Amino acid sequence: MMALYLLFKQNIMKKFDIIIGIIKVPVDFFSTIFAVISAHYLRIYLAPFPTPLNPDTIPTFLEQFFFSIKAGLLLVFIFALAKTYSFKNTKFPKEISKMILLWIVWIMAIITYYFFIRNFPYSRITMIFTWIITLFFLIFSRIFLNSFINFIKKHFNIGKTKIIIFGNNSISKDLIVFLTNDPSYEVIGIIGAKNKKTNIKPIGSKSQYQYILKNKKVDEIIITKELKNEEKEEFLEFCDLNNIKFSFIPSLSDMRKSNIEIDEINGIPLISLLPTSLDGWGKVAKRIIDIIGATTGLIILSPIMIITAIAIKLDSKGPILFTKLDNGNRVKRVGKHGKLFNFYKFRSMKDKTDSLRYTKLASQNIRNEGPLVKIQNDPRITRIGKIIRKTSIDELPQLFSVLYGTMSLVGPRAHLPEEVAKYEGRHKFVLTIKPGITGLPQVSGRSDLHFEEEIRLDKYYIENWSILLDIKIILKTFAVILKPFRE
Repeated sequence: MMALYLLFKQNIMKKFDIIIGIIKVPVDFFSTIFAVISAHYLRIYLAPFPTPLNPDTIPTFLEQFFFSIKAGLLLVFIFALAKTYSFKNTKFPKEISKMILLWIVWIMAIITYYFFIRNFPYSRITMIFTWIITLFFLIFSRIFLNSFINFIKKHFNIGKTKIIIFGNNSISKDLIVFLTNDPSYEVIGIIGAKNKKTNIKPIGSKSQYQYILKNKKVDEIIITKELKNEEKEEFLEFCDLNNIKFSFIPSLSDMRKSNIEIDEINGIPLISLLPTSLDGWGKVAKRIIDIIGATTGLIILSPIMIITAIAIKLDSKGPILFTKLDNGNRVKRVGKHGKLFNFYKFRSMKDKTDSLRYTKLASQNIRNEGPLVKIQNDPRITRIGKIIRKTSIDELPQLFSVLYGTMSLVGPRAHLPEEVAKYEGRHKFVLTIKPGITGLPQVSGRSDLHFEEEIRLDKYYIENWSILLDIKIILKTFAVILKPFRE
């Protein structure tokens, strides 16, 4: 039970900032709706103005409600455009000042719109009430959320960013003093040599950093000392693989990646290197696309999947799905951050012949340049298997894995545990995101690419991810699948 509790708590801590960031969107939207409706009735019943209201000029509740929805959507759009819903920690005073500035932009946008259409159905007093009450609700909601976040972090230790500082110097000492007083952070300690000037006892030496980062389940490491290029690459590879944010003082190193965050802690400039833009809203957007795409795919392709299942059963003995190895163990693939997950495919080979690739058929492997195995003129493939492999129909059950969340529509290939065991350190970068049903290598040469070229393309995809890139790869996948029928 304790192990389950710790696992649950760790997962909540990882997702806490994302949950709070998402919550802010509906909170701002409904705050605007409540403000508009409140202003409407406040003007009618409570405002002691000498000018009597003409009932014919008062908007109906329905008209006011529709206006409130449009005003709410506009406000959320402006806030999102200004990256107010970013998932990284933002200091409360800075967030409020930014909100007030965007609130003014929102007001100006409404005024500009009604100026051009020359039709203003609401009284000026009502609009003033709307703007003032909206700002009140927005600030109040942020105060409530901020108090709630600090309460959770302080009393339940959830949502704190666990940080280790690499380097024992005056900058490290300043960072520790500042971060220790901030409820958003938990400083685990310093890794490095002893330093009499700082009087801080390190929790370990440089040679122990991998063990310490893994054992302490660290979220971020901040480098405050100069590192050699080889050391920086080693740190980056380890942090990318283990989902640890890599940050450093900008004067200490040249930047290697295009995905960066520039921030500051107590006046100290900080640059964070991110393995991919698939973080924060990028992660949310990709998950939404996966759910919509997988659901749509399962509905549209269900007749093909039913026909395929019947054909497999009639063609050869064995199960419809390939879910178990020859020894009876579940078929596994390596997922995000090296975690194993259950893997599903339509069975395209004769039953209980999977292990022959490493025994009787090992000499026929045509992919000797890397850890992957591909048997030329594979005798294990059934008649139906040749068809469903050529058309990629054998991959369709993986849509269920996409819905479940262990795979994505687009991503690196889901490789076997025995293949990943042979990876070099630099190859493991592809494990920083979920594997995909299709990917950049699959639409750039299918299985004919060399392993190093496949890794290079996967790395490019991870570092340059965008929604548009995903859409292009999905469209190219259909083109690749349909190519044999056009020849």
